[in-house]
Amino acid sequence: MSTHFLTATNTWPEFRLPELLSAETVKSVHKGIESEWDLLRRSACQTAAVRALWKQVTNDRLAEVLAGESYLTKIYEKIKYDLVNSSREISGVLIAIRTLWFDTKLEGALASLQGQAQVVLLGAGMDARSYRLGCLRDSHVFEVDFPEVLNTKNIILEAAAASSDADHQPIMKAKAIKRVAADLRTEDWIEKLKVSGFDSKSSTIWILEGILYYLSHSHAMNVLQIIADKCNETSTVILADFMNKQATSLSSSTFDFYCDWPDQLLSSLGFSEVRLSQIGDPDAHFGLLHDPLNVFNRTRSLHRSVQINPDDGKPCNRLYLLEASGSPDPTSR
Repeated sequence: MSTHFLTATNTWPEFRLPELLSAETVKSVHKGIESEWDLLRRSACQTAAVRALWKQVTNDRLAEVLAGESYLTKIYEKIKYDLVNSSREISGVLIAIRTLWFDTKLEGALASLQGQAQVVLLGAGMDARSYRLGCLRDSHVFEVDFPEVLNTKNIILEAAAASSDADHQPIMKAKAIKRVAADLRTEDWIEKLKVSGFDSKSSTIWILEGILYYLSHSHAMNVLQIIADKCNETSTVILADFMNKQATSLSSSTFDFYCDWPDQLLSSLGFSEVRLSQIGDPDAHFGLLHDPLNVFNRTRSLHRSVQINPDDGKPCNRLYLLEASGSPDPTSR
């Protein structure tokens, strides 16, 4: 996987809005998103827009219709601006790499569990992994998010399925999918998950992509502790991304929870195997960072305790990618 499509020509693959976005049902739904949803909920569409515009590597065919015209247009304009100005990082590359990292780690975790694992996506948003990852063929997938987000997602996918647009047909790759309407900031989300068919005794892979830093410290810690406690019941894997303090300060009105040492945090919660990566590391690169002097390389070359880059005086904003696992202690039985 490389950026030859970008660096050889300094152009971007031609992008055209899918006709499905002009369908009355889909258009009406996205209009409601623009006028009624807050920043947290709208972030689902922003992420989908990046995946759509980087579909050369994400292979996410449904992302375009899930994102909507507004977000697709805005991000595409940013990408064109970056290309014209020969930017060291192209807009959306962080989310593209993050998406591929989660895809790769999810596939690896499923393989380690012989494919027999439930997969839970917390703050699932407009995620379409159940429709594009063949590694989920034997997995029951649970998508947890606000009821209005999941309802909107269902409407868009149903419209796509009913259309004659062969490029955006939602073809299920997972064994089964269940959407669970719940708010992670409340105490009952785990109970709603169980009511929906989640089995606490079955091996589980938990995906927390782009969600923790939108929560308060207490809510984020509560979610992490609930997952960590599952290690006492069954084989448990968590894949999550964390911002450091400097990164959350980019938008203090949007981001709340941060952790400068998430590997130590997960270990303290009870996970026995914890691995940390940063954007630009060998397992979090995917050939998408074509300039060696990109901001991610400059930051990760510094010790994690450094908050301000001494070379340019800019904050060291970091996104940590964490993979952790745990299982019951057989000697305690």
